[in-house]
Amino acid sequence: MVQSADVVVVGAGVAGLVAARELVRAGKEVLVLEARDRVGGRLLNEDLLDGIPIEMGGQWVGPGQDRVLGLIAELGLSTFPTHVAGQNIGEFGGKRSVFSGRIPKLNPLALADIGQAQLRLDRVARAVAERDPWLAEQADKLDGQTFATWVNRHAYTPTGRAFLRLVTEAVFSAEPEDMSALWAAFYVGAAGGLDALINTDGGAQQDRVVGGSQRIALELAAELGERVVLDAPVADLIWSDDELRISAGRTVVRARRAVIAVPPPLAARIRYLPGLPGGRDQLVQRMPMGRVIKFNVAYREPFWRAQGFSGQANSDTRPVGTVFDNTPPDGAPGVLVGFFEGKHADAASRLDPEARRAQVLKDLVGYFGPAAADPIAYRERDWAEEEYSRGCYGAFATPSTLTRFGPALRTPIGPLHWAGTETATRWAGYIDGAVESGERAAREVLAALVRSRTTVI
Repeated sequence: MVQSADVVVVGAGVAGLVAARELVRAGKEVLVLEARDRVGGRLLNEDLLDGIPIEMGGQWVGPGQDRVLGLIAELGLSTFPTHVAGQNIGEFGGKRSVFSGRIPKLNPLALADIGQAQLRLDRVARAVAERDPWLAEQADKLDGQTFATWVNRHAYTPTGRAFLRLVTEAVFSAEPEDMSALWAAFYVGAAGGLDALINTDGGAQQDRVVGGSQRIALELAAELGERVVLDAPVADLIWSDDELRISAGRTVVRARRAVIAVPPPLAARIRYLPGLPGGRDQLVQRMPMGRVIKFNVAYREPFWRAQGFSGQANSDTRPVGTVFDNTPPDGAPGVLVGFFEGKHADAASRLDPEARRAQVLKDLVGYFGPAAADPIAYRERDWAEEEYSRGCYGAFATPSTLTRFGPALRTPIGPLHWAGTETATRWAGYIDGAVESGERAAREVLAALVRSRTTVI
């Protein structure tokens, strides 16, 4: 059966669902095609223990993320703060410290180096934090080097460089050698500075959604009802300037416009007829996904709190370099969430599940003591193994990508429009960026439909 719609949306993550919702509100006939048997994309709730949901994908929202916070309120959902009371644990330069705030106790020279490097990065980020970073004055210079090169030139101590490497792994789930310095600067600027990215209280990790972040997508999909078609992986997309035909499993859709709301590497796997312009194809070839294995470990109670710890820990040497308290709002069970990121995820993926779990518990014991060796539940998710994600947290640009092919990131091609958090201009890579991109793509589609109707008349 061939179905018809004004607009077809590919991908039922937050970006695609927001775009569809805006288009439906404007009176358009919309179908959303989702390859998975669920909605949410990189947002995923799983049962942790006795019906208690836990986030296995993206989960945090914070100040300044006005779009997603407004959407959460509009959907009737609520948030609660990430637990931060107590001392943080930091292991840097071979030394362990217990501290309050963002920066661990380090020698004055290392602290000064971290401070001056952050000031430099924030200053560069402000200079490129525009809609089109490839047009920034320093774009060619920044895009012609990796972020590792930038770090090595502007951080002068081993500890300062190790700190920025850990930040890169935690924020991008990639290594500084992997990405363009221009992309890193844009990303930092799109969040309003490095502090906004790495802070918990007052930063991007401040709050969680009650019941898990996938509820955002579930509520959006409930509004759209039968317009959302699951188990419909898009294989072929035949297009001309004013119409298109999409084949997705047993579903075939004719439409006037399409919003492709999946990560760049997945958008590249669709077979377009005719093929897309070379600039667009070259762009997505140069935007790989980060790699992360996320885990949640449950205990009968958050024992670390009684010991005076916040549950937040970082290390520049352990495979598990970042840990947070992920306990539900009622305080039980106690949950620690952590990540293998970048090269650590590569190595951990080669372990069998029991050996990987043993590594997790070893690092948690190293942070919080023997009580961490006795969990009551354990859940993990390797996002590179997800067929319709192929990595997390998001895609990033390799060197010389943005200055050569950046304009293809958002520019429509015929009836095809591009959404997804990687295309956002504010909070790229976050749920807020996904909301922005969906709203922007919907506006583009509506304007194009008006133009085409005017032309016909």
